[in-house]
Amino acid sequence: MREFRLQIDGMHCGACVRRVSQALESTPGVVVKEVRLGEARLSSNEEPAAVDLAIAAIAKAGYTAHREA
Repeated sequence: MREFRLQIDGMHCGACVRRVSQALESTPGVVVKEVRLGEARLSSNEEPAAVDLAIAAIAKAGYTAHREA
């Protein structure tokens, strides 16, 4: 499995962390390692498509995200 990190804008509390965690956990092909304010650490066997799916799930939850360089 390949690990990747996403930077997430707009998170400011525990409810934000919970909302993003739930969105990512329901995303096929994405395994959530850790979600904290402003960041998510994930892994997947489906690179790079899983990155796009994770970013889309985060957007649907109301936040913007981009892959950490």
